[in-house]
Amino acid sequence: MKDSIRYKWNSGKPCKAWFFVKGFLKAVVPHQYYQWKKERLLCQLEHRKDKAYIMERVAYYNKIQTPQALPTETRHEHKGHYYVFLDQIRNFRPSTFHKAYYLDLQDAARYFDRSLRISYTPGDVYFTPSFPTLVKSRLLEEDNHHSVILKLDKLRHFMFIDDRKTFTEKKDEAIFRGKIRLSRQREQFLQMYFDSSCCDCGVVDRCPDHPEWETPKKTIQEHLDYKFILALEGNDVASNLKWVMSSNSIAVMPRPTCETWFMEGKLRPNYHYIEIKNDLSDLEERMQYYIKHPHEAQQIIEHAHEYVRQFMDDEREELIQMLVMKKYLDYTLKT
Repeated sequence: MKDSIRYKWNSGKPCKAWFFVKGFLKAVVPHQYYQWKKERLLCQLEHRKDKAYIMERVAYYNKIQTPQALPTETRHEHKGHYYVFLDQIRNFRPSTFHKAYYLDLQDAARYFDRSLRISYTPGDVYFTPSFPTLVKSRLLEEDNHHSVILKLDKLRHFMFIDDRKTFTEKKDEAIFRGKIRLSRQREQFLQMYFDSSCCDCGVVDRCPDHPEWETPKKTIQEHLDYKFILALEGNDVASNLKWVMSSNSIAVMPRPTCETWFMEGKLRPNYHYIEIKNDLSDLEERMQYYIKHPHEAQQIIEHAHEYVRQFMDDEREELIQMLVMKKYLDYTLKT
């Protein structure tokens, strides 16, 4: 379905044009400037009061503990929802995969020699690579140390909002709008709740098997009329989770199976979001509980806002990502 002009104007999403203009302007800055900036940031790190916090996040995103060699061959393979790149940094170009992933990679890589080799898999990653690889998302399992997380696809994922409507002013309903694609969870949810009075839900893409599910998109502002917003995983994570947790509505979801730069693995159920069963059967029961206990609902909202605030220091975010990349290059070069 094509977005209407009205929807594009009022969607509440950030301006793509400005994102690309800023990204390509950074690309013309001389490399020497970023080398100087890297040294300055490293010097400042030693005197920062939040150094321990920064290094904790670096270790969380990059779990490599011993030097590991990358394969010697070159790979450029398009796999649909993701891309396999094993080559020198300079050879990942805007035309290689989606341009947003090119610009996001440069935000981490521009501090380093462009002749260095990396393994980079942009896109929706729902597997663990066999050697250290830079990714947007990784599975939440113990043996995922080869998945090194960068802040990728951030135009789509990392947006936060200012919600002026309080929880008690909102409708006693949940809302879901999204695409099904390969998500069994989303398809199961629509089968269970499409006609339910507790949830306004629908598919915003073509759905040949269930055309009755096809529903017009709602803007972010229209989502904020509801007390509860479903954050259901698609190919990997739920892309709306970040802005939902910055709102005065509550994210509702089963326990996540994937995580991104947002560190979904650190979220606490019924503290940062409302957890429902994997079979989705207790949605209405959980909603009714928090409708009857608005004080507890407000506590979840406040905890979610506190969690989101840690990602709002742009300078610190830039430093953390540079350190994640530095650690990746250090460990894959020490062989």
